Amino acid sequence: MALKARGLRRFLPILDWGRRYDRQALVGDGMAAVIVTIMLIPQSLAYAMLAGLPPVVGLYASILPLLVYALFGSSRTLSVGPVAVVSLMTATAASAVATPGSPEYLAAALALALLSGLILLAMGIFRLGFVANLLSHPVISGFITASSLLIASGQLKHILGIKAEGHTLVQIIPSLLGNLGQTHLPTLIIGATATAFLLWSRRWLKPTLLALNVPEGTAALVSRTGPVMVVIASIIAVMVLDLAARGVAVVGDIPRGLPPLSLPAMNLSLWATLLPAATLIALIGFVESVSVAQTLAAKRRQSITPDQELIGLGMANLAAAFTAGYPVTGGFARSVVNFDAGAQTPAAGAFTAIGIALASVFLTPLLYHLPIAVLAATIIVAVLGLADFGALRRTWKYAHADFAALAATLLVTLGVGVEAGIMAGVAVSVLLHLWAASRPHVAVIGLVPGTQHFRNVNRHDVLCTPSVLGLRIDESLFFANARAIETVIQQQVADRPDLRHVVLNCAAINSIDASALESLELMMHRLHDAGIQLHLSEVKGPVMDRLKRSDFMHHLTGGVFLSHYQALMHLVPELGRISYAS
Repeated sequence: MALKARGLRRFLPILDWGRRYDRQALVGDGMAAVIVTIMLIPQSLAYAMLAGLPPVVGLYASILPLLVYALFGSSRTLSVGPVAVVSLMTATAASAVATPGSPEYLAAALALALLSGLILLAMGIFRLGFVANLLSHPVISGFITASSLLIASGQLKHILGIKAEGHTLVQIIPSLLGNLGQTHLPTLIIGATATAFLLWSRRWLKPTLLALNVPEGTAALVSRTGPVMVVIASIIAVMVLDLAARGVAVVGDIPRGLPPLSLPAMNLSLWATLLPAATLIALIGFVESVSVAQTLAAKRRQSITPDQELIGLGMANLAAAFTAGYPVTGGFARSVVNFDAGAQTPAAGAFTAIGIALASVFLTPLLYHLPIAVLAATIIVAVLGLADFGALRRTWKYAHADFAALAATLLVTLGVGVEAGIMAGVAVSVLLHLWAASRPHVAVIGLVPGTQHFRNVNRHDVLCTPSVLGLRIDESLFFANARAIETVIQQQVADRPDLRHVVLNCAAINSIDASALESLELMMHRLHDAGIQLHLSEVKGPVMDRLKRSDFMHHLTGGVFLSHYQALMHLVPELGRISYAS
């Protein structure tokens, strides 16, 4: 019975933290929910617009998914909902199969949420979270930076009040420049003012309030309400000055009420078309969520369960699919706000969902006069904070291969599209890894005088003997590098006419595949024909277990030694006396 209860708590973390829920947690969660709700209302509207969907869809995607994640998620402070990058990916995928604004477009968004949810859920059930490791940090960094630039440039048309098309930078920029002469001045004033205020409030509002002796808690709260201030001020300006009649685009009617139940289209052809995009949305969303959740959990010495996060996010996306939403994931900015505001449990997300639901029922009529330019400004300011241009310099300085993956992702995303960018980054990363693994570092090692340690002869003053060649292979042996290692050993042997023993130090070898084993056997026979014995030292247990299951150990011409020092002392005992005399 106890085992069954533990298994149930694994799939429903609420059964664990819910038992210890108290008044203090309620107060912290309630305060965080108020702050995140205020932040999430304009964000939800803006991100739905970015996804090419009616603004109300953003509100719908911020209600039931949050409630469901509170039941299944393992992070105490992750805030789930629409995010910029996933919204861009949704727009790219949906626009490939339908016209934005059409019923088919909304059906595609629902299908993406459904497929993403099913993929995440399946990965969680079968514990496949490791698959996301294929998306390396340079690839993710390049993708997010490129996506931020795409999103920001794509929103400039709303700031300028002009028409522009395109999903890549090479399409968007010429389109913007070609229509620049049609700029709508009132829209530009509203959009530029909103952008400037949001940038200023993000960096300077809190210090300004603190300088005016406003309590820190109040200053922090007010500084996070910058988007709400802009929304209210712009609505008042549009109403008082009748700017809608002067051509300023506004949100217009937003349906009032709770999310309707929706049934994603059971269209297998549509699903097959959207499956690659849904897979990428699921992986990107999971990586972003887990990164944020782990960072915040570490600050409180808590932990998350990645496989359970897959289940939580999968269920949240399924909830979005059946309540007229679109794909969701954990957001960086609002999760940090949720954490800083004192959220103690996932109940903060549930309270936020209740706040969004109340806004959907009572506040949507007030948003009729909200300028589209203000939502565009909200998006631009939010996504520019995600771009990390410094990563280019840091990665180039540290590892050129990682820089190549980052740059490939960045350039292909900007020039071709988001899906192609991710695939290019993964492909370059895998190819570079295979290239590096196919050229393993092999060091000739010698004995450090006075010790039992061995180091690279090119880096240290060590003792060597003409009759023994010590080699340390700093890579597991597999099909891609087997021939390269053969070549290195042959070259080293050719330069040593007095050589009688080759000792392979296997301390860094974690596995040997069948191709590498065959190469080892061939190399051993060639050495034997030349009067040279092959020995192994410091072989790891799992590697030795596999070697014993083959004929290699029966034909080994030399011995297997627990340490490289033991091997050398067995083959050249006098070297130990020289070492300690030095």
